[in-house]
Amino acid sequence: MKRRDTLKSLLLGPLASSVIASTACSVTNDTNSRNKNTQMNWTSLPTSYSYGRTEAEKQADAALFSETYFREHELITIAILCDIILPNEHPNGGAMDAGLPDFVEFMVKDRERYKLRVRGGIAWLDSRAIEKYNADFINIAEDQRLSLCDEIAYPDINTLELQPGISFFSLMRDLTLTGYYTTALGLADLGYRGNTPNIWDGVPEEVLRKHRKSYEAEWLEKCVDNSRREIIAEWDNDMNLIT
Repeated sequence: MKRRDTLKSLLLGPLASSVIASTACSVTNDTNSRNKNTQMNWTSLPTSYSYGRTEAEKQADAALFSETYFREHELITIAILCDIILPNEHPNGGAMDAGLPDFVEFMVKDRERYKLRVRGGIAWLDSRAIEKYNADFINIAEDQRLSLCDEIAYPDINTLELQPGISFFSLMRDLTLTGYYTTALGLADLGYRGNTPNIWDGVPEEVLRKHRKSYEAEWLEKCVDNSRREIIAEWDNDMNLIT
């Protein structure tokens, strides 16, 4: 789905006027949920991790996942910004496919220094949207949203009144891209293969000769046979290699 189509899907609820009250908005990251007030859907991220976590870290994660910090209006704003920064126009998907609103929320809850910056940034963005377009950020047209983001997307702008917005957008961009490129989608975009087995033919013969070394035929058969490199080694009780 193109960014334009995604943004058009944000305001699916019935409009009583040209502006929807923030309290009437709802948001879900359950892709199976469909109701008339749904504003935006995104892929859910896991809410528990076990690999590489100590018990203390697992408890800290659980506490963060159980905490609610953002109001629905704020979470919708974050989702829209994530989608603008990294739209779903790439074969590997964009911010919504990678569950970036969940990631941003988790990071803000985890790091106290982000809380005021993000909440205050959303308030500034709404104030700017109301000043220019008479509605808060999530309730203005797509081209108006993009125009506001263009104002604050470039940190070399010297307009004093835009500095809070520039700082906020810079943080949102950092969080969005950091989150994306630590997910499977982002790693696929980078072509990252992770730890994969390679082929090792042993120390080159000329190096062995230089140091007056050589391999024993028995060890060559066991250790430098690439046809057997997927076989897990087995050892006897005396720590002798069996296979």
